[in-house]
Amino acid sequence: MFTKPTLPTTHPPSRPRPRSVDEEKAKLHRQVRLLTSEVTGLEEQLQAMRQSTSWRFSAPLRWLSRQLGRKPAPSPAALRRDQSYAEWIRLYDSPAPGMQDPFCVRRAGHVVRPSLSIVLAASIDEVSLLAPSIGAILAQDHAAWDLVVTVPAGARAEVEGLVARDARAGVRTTVRSSAVPTSKANAFNNALEWVKSDWVLFLDPGDVLPTCALSHFALEIVGRSGAGIIYCDDDGLDIDGNRVDPRFKPDWNLDLFYSQHYVSHTAAYSRALLRDVGGFREEFGEGAGYDLMLRCVERLSLGQIHRVPRILWHTRNAPESTDRREAMVAESRALDQHLERRGVEARVTEADGVRRVNYALPAELPLVTLIIPTRNGLSLLRQCIESIVMLSTYPNYEILLVDNGSDEPDALAYMAELDRQPGIRVIRDAQPFNYSALNNMAARHARGAVLGLINNDIEVISPAWLEEMVSLAMQPGVGAVGAKLLYPDETVQHGGVLLGVGGATGVAGHANKFLPATEAGYMQRGASVQSFSAVTAACLVVRKSLYEQMGGLNEVDLKIAYNDVDFCLRLREAGYRNVWTPHAELFHHESATRGSDFSRSKRQRFDQEQDYMRSKWRELIADDPAYNPNLTVYAEDFGLAWPPRVPWITGAAAP
Repeated sequence: MFTKPTLPTTHPPSRPRPRSVDEEKAKLHRQVRLLTSEVTGLEEQLQAMRQSTSWRFSAPLRWLSRQLGRKPAPSPAALRRDQSYAEWIRLYDSPAPGMQDPFCVRRAGHVVRPSLSIVLAASIDEVSLLAPSIGAILAQDHAAWDLVVTVPAGARAEVEGLVARDARAGVRTTVRSSAVPTSKANAFNNALEWVKSDWVLFLDPGDVLPTCALSHFALEIVGRSGAGIIYCDDDGLDIDGNRVDPRFKPDWNLDLFYSQHYVSHTAAYSRALLRDVGGFREEFGEGAGYDLMLRCVERLSLGQIHRVPRILWHTRNAPESTDRREAMVAESRALDQHLERRGVEARVTEADGVRRVNYALPAELPLVTLIIPTRNGLSLLRQCIESIVMLSTYPNYEILLVDNGSDEPDALAYMAELDRQPGIRVIRDAQPFNYSALNNMAARHARGAVLGLINNDIEVISPAWLEEMVSLAMQPGVGAVGAKLLYPDETVQHGGVLLGVGGATGVAGHANKFLPATEAGYMQRGASVQSFSAVTAACLVVRKSLYEQMGGLNEVDLKIAYNDVDFCLRLREAGYRNVWTPHAELFHHESATRGSDFSRSKRQRFDQEQDYMRSKWRELIADDPAYNPNLTVYAEDFGLAWPPRVPWITGAAAP
């Protein structure tokens, strides 16, 4: 068991503290980079607008307007407001009048047309919301569907009159009613007895499916043999019927699903799967949909849950009420039972609209070896070591300091003193800097069953950081675990790795960079434990057996850059998921150690490593499963892509 050594300084770091001149400069540099990314986003939008048909047709009018001295062009800020989601919809998600979605039309002649059943269940207060939902079903360009509507007995005649207006609806629609008030869960279960198709969608009253929705679900069903659940992106409908709040989701992400019901009810289920799990359970009330999906997930493999990266569902934005709070409580109870069925010892808690699974640590805590490469930089090193020793509450760890050719007397003296302390070892390797090789060498000397790769510019600020990361790393199926790293100004430096960020030549970037630490970000992903394709080795925890199984970091092709991303992608390829947690917070004084990297030799080395990554991981970089092709690769803020990297409904070809 590790005993804290007596260190040269006994002043634990505090938070917050006055910023240094370097930190203020770093903040200004980050603001410049953020503004640069915003300018890039505006340029994307301008380019998209100028390529649109309406822009070309309106060119004479704009010329005449300028000649007459009318109102000048809007400012970039105003342009950004105008070209928001509504403009994105107009450019990429709005078929021309009288046209079908060309993506569906092109493929319609090459596939079998599976049938889908749509189930609508409404209370007496929701019957008035059924008209737009039913109207959207009647407008589908996919012909093979049937509809089951369940309503209270007093509303049956009204609904039958609504569907009788259309011959197709009258033939394909079954209206069921009950004289006794029933829960939504029971209404859905009763409706399942009347569906005619092998796939089922459950709509809430007021939900609207775009014309192409069923076609896209059908295409995915045909292309994904053996699938059990297919879900889609969605957005909301405000009180005026305008589309708002798009939710562009990742591929199936179990850890994110535990944190929040990000799939929502916007999914198609195999009817056989629904029968196997016994349908909805009434005792979960507003959380019955989440409970249903958890039980379905228990029956499915990773390859049986699929996402369609298109907005195929417009959900009615209901007023805020106590229902959401009740749903959270019910969902947490469902998750507790799910984990118990899976034999996972854990406790579920809630905070700020997301859940946290607190996994139990083993009774015998594994020894963790924290590997910290360093060269000189006494002030950073001292801050790193002292924050670990003085703040960390995990009791069983050792520190393995890797000195890569330090020559400053004060740094050497400090490391010599550390080397005399119990639980801290200093090993030396004076070879030219090779980050991968240094960590691999240290891993061979590590005594711990768990490795922690730590940069020397990391500062611990959350005492239980190691408990959180180790508890995740010890879970079956988990590979590497990453932390929430903050700049000293308490904005996010690392919130998981996004592949492809940087555009045509980009390899990877950090999710939610510059997001204030207290904000949850897009779809609350900045506050949710979730899987990413990769996490940064600035603070990474992994079982030593997995590190050795993967052969460690690539010290031949990736000596400096991207070795952590490559390592995580190899873990993913081997069937492990890499998890990021916001519940382990540390400062990363990145700007203090990075320095300039513009020499010819360094630039050449970086380009070679980038080329290696883009060659080896081309497909993943082009379409990160933890991201969404409708979101930008020119910034790390989950902004809209202009244009998206999927075929556009307008008929234009995606680049």
